[in-house]
Amino acid sequence: MKTYLETLNENQRKAVAHIDGPCLVIAGAGSGKTKVLTTRIASLIEMGVPSWNILAITFTNKAAKEMRERLNVLVPSHQAFVGTFHSLGIRIIRENVEQLNLDRNFTILDSDDVTSIIRKLLKDKGYNPKDYSPSYIKNRISFIKNEMLNDREIDAFFNTPAEKVAKDIYYAYLDKLALNNSVDFDDLLRLPVELFLKHPDILEHYQDKFKYILIDEYQDTNEVQYKLSKLLARKHQNIFVVGDSNQAIYAFRGSNYKNILNFEKDYKNAKVITLNQNYRSTETILNAANSVIKNNKERKDFELFSDLGKGLNIKYTRAYDEKHEIKQVIDYIKELLNEGFSYSDIGVLYRTNGQARIVEEQFLAQNIPYKVVGSYYFYARKEIKDLLAYLRLILNHNDEISLRRAINVPKRGIGQKTILALEEKAQEENVSMFEAISKGKELEFKNLILKLAKESENVSLTELIDLILEQSGMQKELVSTPTLENELRLENLMEFKSITASFEEQTGNVNLGDFLEEISLVADISEHKQAGDEVTLMTIHSAKGLEFEVVFLVGMEENIFPHVNSMLEPGGLEEERRLCYVGITRAKQRLYISNAKRRMLYGKDSMNMPSRFIKEIDKKLIDEDKTITLEVKEKLNKSSLYNNAQIDYKAGDVVMHTIYGRGVVVEVRENILTIAFAKNFGIKKLLKNHKSLKKMS
Repeated sequence: MKTYLETLNENQRKAVAHIDGPCLVIAGAGSGKTKVLTTRIASLIEMGVPSWNILAITFTNKAAKEMRERLNVLVPSHQAFVGTFHSLGIRIIRENVEQLNLDRNFTILDSDDVTSIIRKLLKDKGYNPKDYSPSYIKNRISFIKNEMLNDREIDAFFNTPAEKVAKDIYYAYLDKLALNNSVDFDDLLRLPVELFLKHPDILEHYQDKFKYILIDEYQDTNEVQYKLSKLLARKHQNIFVVGDSNQAIYAFRGSNYKNILNFEKDYKNAKVITLNQNYRSTETILNAANSVIKNNKERKDFELFSDLGKGLNIKYTRAYDEKHEIKQVIDYIKELLNEGFSYSDIGVLYRTNGQARIVEEQFLAQNIPYKVVGSYYFYARKEIKDLLAYLRLILNHNDEISLRRAINVPKRGIGQKTILALEEKAQEENVSMFEAISKGKELEFKNLILKLAKESENVSLTELIDLILEQSGMQKELVSTPTLENELRLENLMEFKSITASFEEQTGNVNLGDFLEEISLVADISEHKQAGDEVTLMTIHSAKGLEFEVVFLVGMEENIFPHVNSMLEPGGLEEERRLCYVGITRAKQRLYISNAKRRMLYGKDSMNMPSRFIKEIDKKLIDEDKTITLEVKEKLNKSSLYNNAQIDYKAGDVVMHTIYGRGVVVEVRENILTIAFAKNFGIKKLLKNHKSLKKMS
C-alpha cells in the first residue's frame, strides 16, 4: 500500500491521510477519485481502524464492483461495506424486519410488479386507466417516497385532479405492500430513514458500527439519500464525501447538487481538499471545459489542469444540415483511422436520443461499425415498430402481423380472446382478419384505419404521421403521463417525422408504399450488427464516468444544446452548462464540435444559432474548418426546397421530374399531385411545386 501512496499527488495524499472529522473532496473530472477512495479505506485499516467500521457508498453496482476489486488488491481480507445506497438499505431492513412490521422473508418488487399493483388498485377503486395512467401514478408515488413527504405536505402539494387520484392510490398502495409483506425500490432508502427517526437506539447502533463513512458522487444525492447519510454521520462526524458540483447533471432524477455546495454549512469544521489535476485530457481540452463552466454562478471555484501536454486544438465545423454534419464526422473518423486510432477509441455524443437516428442511418450507409449505449437501435424501438404497424396496415388492410401489433396500441381493452375469435371468424369466412371485424372496440379501430387510409390520399407523409399519432391516441397517452421513458418515446415518434420529411424533400414523393419500401432497407435489424471494434454513440448523460481518446460533440446549437426546455426551468441553463462540461471532459486527446445551419429534427426544419457554449470557449483553443464553411455557403445558395413560383396544375398537364422523368398530371388535390409516369415508375403522388418537378409548356 505504501508503494501505491507514492503514485498519488500531494492533494490526493492529503485526502487519503485524513482520518477524523468531516472532509469534502472536490474531485474534478479525471482526477483519480476512485483511487483516492480505495486508498483511503486501505489507509484507515492500516492506521488501526477495524475494517467493519467502514462504510463506502457509490451510486451504481458497476462502480461498487470496481471499488471492491481495487480494494481487494490492497487489503484482501477486509470487511468494509462497499456498495450502493440501495444495497445498504436492504441490509438495514433485513436486520430490523420486526421494527418495520415485515416478515424476514419479505420480497422486493420490481418495476413491472409495482405497475401491475397500481393498475389493479385503479380498477378496484373505479378509476378509468385511460384517464389515469398507472405509470403516472407510479411516478408520483416515487416522488412522495424520495422526497419523504408527510401527509400534510402531500395534501399541500397534490392539488390537481390527477394528483388527488395519485394520493388516493398512494395510501391504498402502502396498505397493499404491507399486506403482501413487500417493499419497492424506493422503500429501500425511505424505510431505513424512518426506522432511524423512530428508534434512536437502532440509529446509534449503526452510527457506532459505521464510524467512518465515505460517499462517492455526493453531488448526485437526492433528499432521502442526503437524510440517510446525515443521520448515520451525526454522532461521529467522520463523513468523507467526494464529488464535483460541476458534474451535477441529474436534477431530472431528483438529485440536488446543493447538497455538496452546502456541505460546509452542514459540517462547520469540514476540511476541504481539491483534486484539480486531471489525468485524462490534454491542456487544450481542460482549458475549454474551464472556460465554459466558469460562466456558472452556483459552483465551487476551481480549475482543472493537466501535465499531459497542450495537445491539438478543438476542431469546429458548421455544416449545411444534419446529414452533412454526420458526413463530416465520418470523414474525420476515416482520417483518424489512417492516423492509427481505432473505432473503439471514438465516442459520438449528443444531447437528446432523437439525434441518434440520423447518426445511425449515416453510419449504416457508410459501413461504420457502431453501438448505441443506453438506447435501442432506432427502428427496433417499440414505439417506432408500433407506428410502422399503423402505416403498413393503412397501406395494406390484410397485413395481419401489423393488425395484431397496432390493434391494442394504445390499449383499447381488446384482449387475446377477441383476437382468437377474429382468427376463427376469418378462417370460417375465408377473409382477412381486418375484413372479419364487425363489432365492438375492434370495429372502432377498423373504422379508424379506414378513415386514416382515406385521409392519406390527400396529405403528405409527415402530415399522415401527425394524424396517426393524434387520432390513435398514442400521443395523448405519452403526453398525459410525463415520465422520462414516455418523453423519450414521444421524442422518437417526433423524430420519425424527420424521416418522412427527408424522404419528401429529396423527391417530392408522398407515396406511402414507396416510403415503406425505402425504409425497409434501413430498418432491417439484421443489417445492424455490432462488431468488437466500433464507435460508441450515446447521450452525454449516459457518458458520465466514461472516457474516449476522441470525442465528437454533435448538434451544438441553441434550442438543442442548451436544450430549449432549459430556458423555462430555474437553474436549467446552468445544468445544461454542467452537462457541456461533462461532455468536453470525456475527451482524452481530440475533441470535435459541430452543428448545422439547418436541421430536420422531430419532423421540423429549423435554423438554429450555434450553441452559446461554443462562444464561451476561448477562441485560441478552436480551429474552424474553413473549407466546410465555404461548402455550407455554396449549398445555402441552392437550398430552396420548393420552386419560387407557385405554379397551378390541372389534369392533363405534362411535367418533368428529376428522377421519374416525363409524366402527365392525373389529379390535383390541394397540395398533392397524382402523376402517371412511364411503366417502370407508374403512378406517383408528389408534393405540388416541389423543386424536383417542372411543368412543361
